[in-house]
Parts: sequence; C-alpha cells; structure tokens
Amino acid sequence: MTKLISSTQKKLITVAIVFFSITTILRRPSEQKRSDYLPPPFAVKYLSVGMSYQLADSLWLRALQDFDYCEQKTNETECKGKSWLFQTLNLATEMDPLLEPAMYRAAGLALTVIISDYAGASAIFDKAMRHYPKDWNMAYAAAYHALYEEKNKTKAARLYEKAAQNGAPAWVFSLAGRIAMDNGEDQYSKQILEGMIASNLDEKIIKRLKDKIADIESQRKSLKK
Repeated sequence: MTKLISSTQKKLITVAIVFFSITTILRRPSEQKRSDYLPPPFAVKYLSVGMSYQLADSLWLRALQDFDYCEQKTNETECKGKSWLFQTLNLATEMDPLLEPAMYRAAGLALTVIISDYAGASAIFDKAMRHYPKDWNMAYAAAYHALYEEKNKTKAARLYEKAAQNGAPAWVFSLAGRIAMDNGEDQYSKQILEGMIASNLDEKIIKRLKDKIADIESQRKSLKK
C-alpha cells in the first residue's frame, strides 16, 4: 500500500522547490541581470508555506557567497543603487525581519563598504534600526554610513547618541556632540553634553564637558553680535 505523504513532507518539498528555483536563478546569468529574476517578497512568503525563516537563512547564505558582487556600476568605485546583493539581503530580511543583529550589520556594511551600494545600505540600516533600536553596535554602524556616505550629519549625530545611550563607550557621546556642533546644531550638541554630565561621576570629565558647553554658549553669543 502506497504511503501517504504527510503535510510536513509536502511543506519540505515545496520549500525545496522554491529554494532550488531561487538559488538557480540567482546564479550569474550571461545576459540578463540577476535582479531581474528575483521574485517579490509577497510571492516568496506565499510559497514558503510557513517556512520563511528557513528560506531567509538560505537567502543569507546565498548572498554571503557574493558579498563583493556588483552587477552594474555607476563609476569605478560605486555600485548602482538597490543592487542584486541588496535585493537578495532585503528579501532575506523580509522573510525574517528579526534576523540576527550581526547579520543585519554585516549586510549593511557589505553594501556600503564593499560594493558601495549606498541606497541599498541606507534601506537595510533603516530597517535594522526599526527592529533593533537599542542595539548600540547597529546604531554605530548605521551612524558611520549616515555620516560618510549619506553625508547626513544630523542623522549621524542622533544615531551616535542612540548608540551611546545603549551601551557604547562614553566617547561616542562626545562624538555625537561634536558632529552636531559642526553641523550648526548648537542646542542639540549642548543637550548631548548635558546628558553626559548627568550620567557621569568623574569630576574631571564633568569639568571638561562644562567647558565644552561654555564654548558653545560663547560661540553662540559671538554670532549674535
């Protein structure tokens, strides 16, 4: 008598087919771009039959094999935004939004540092911060990207401040204040330094921070004259 296939086996077979299909089309094609073959997240979720986490891990492992792959460059050093690598990593994070923080960081840094897909990196870091707002390592990496690649000092200062508030070394507070002050946000810089004073017990550090606040006030007064 033929043994009936259980529902679990059916799910495994379906996932295996989906995974084989995706990994096959993600191989480097000779003419068309890889990203042309990537299915939209909602379709993959529908076909994953409740095993989206396993599929997310598979997509992550596939992306890991080509962390340095850029299918279309805008110049010698930059990859065109929303690259194949971004779309693969983005699909993985759609399948499992709570992917490990270290994996999110690695994804964002691969996009911003290795292949210079700045638009893709921004999207990954923004998503990561929504899911892990208190992970200081994540905030620190996102701040680096905001400062050096997005050229957004306001965003960078706030991310560095968030990192400092959630366990980063104390000097990160000072870095956030310096970036804010350089960006002309004197009041915000002052608030950061005041927050450092309130959380510090070292008299020498407190004195130095108060000196910095005095410098901010002095510069503000000189500009009003």
